[in-house]
Amino acid sequence: MNAIQVISITLLSVLAANAQVIVPGRCPKPAVQENFDAAKYLGTWYDIQRLPHAFQKGECSTATYSLKSPGVVGVLNRELLADGTINSISGSAMAKNPSEPAKLLVSFENSPPAPYWVLSTDYDSYSLVYSCTDLGVLHVEFAWIMSRQPTLPEETLEDLHSTLSSIGVNVDKLLTTNQDAAYCSAMQQ
Repeated sequence: MNAIQVISITLLSVLAANAQVIVPGRCPKPAVQENFDAAKYLGTWYDIQRLPHAFQKGECSTATYSLKSPGVVGVLNRELLADGTINSISGSAMAKNPSEPAKLLVSFENSPPAPYWVLSTDYDSYSLVYSCTDLGVLHVEFAWIMSRQPTLPEETLEDLHSTLSSIGVNVDKLLTTNQDAAYCSAMQQ
């Protein structure tokens, strides 16, 4: 085996062990939200479904977006862990290219910037976000279905699943986040 194969196998093993979704081939290039307006996107979004990944392990997950400075969106992600503690991380997002405002790069402390592409949103009820990073002959992908409320109508979920399926995402791997009001009450304190 050459060094590239050893590194690829090692990286694949680490990512797989951390519950990442790894797919053969290069990242797809899906269409994103036309005329994306970051100002309308600000506020709190509830995580409804997501692809599994190592950095989000809790329930009751929310993402709150605020304007940090012109062109820079503040990001605050929160979740309730199984032991009852609230985990949070803050970062920032900005469009890599102002002519493609729905293709954001999000950065958190101690991690490199990652794609955060808003594929579809109506700003008032749902948002579909996709992220993908090429790893040579493989890619690792992330997806989030979010809502302004802790629930989302089934027909909206089906439409968003269809969009993800059309770019090759295996929607059977989506995890549903517990957003039960009683269970999540600790997040309101």
